[in-house]
Amino acid sequence: MYAEKRHFHRVAHDARATLTSAGRAWSCLVEDLSLNGCLVDLTEPRLLDPGQIYHLSIQLTYAIRIEMDVALAHLAGNHAGFRCVSIDSDSIGQLRRLIELNLGDSRLLERDMRELIRG
Repeated sequence: MYAEKRHFHRVAHDARATLTSAGRAWSCLVEDLSLNGCLVDLTEPRLLDPGQIYHLSIQLTYAIRIEMDVALAHLAGNHAGFRCVSIDSDSIGQLRRLIELNLGDSRLLERDMRELIRG
């Protein structure tokens, strides 16, 4: 695969999501999330443009959705890694809560938050 260079804790998740850009939309499955981005499984990743900004809408529950703008970081088979370039305050709150619950240690989340601010 690729070398492990992650600075953020990732949590496994299997949420359905929609990736959109320039009038195109792709259904995908989010495999993991972090404060800095996500890994998704796409059926047609070759159609992605590395220089493009995409909007990712992740459906966590019927009522909870995370919305973020992302840039393609890497491709490996049907897996596409995206780096978050912007996220609204409601979505970052939902993402932070999801990661905190999955990590089980608020100190790990705080370390990730410091890394995000520093980066």
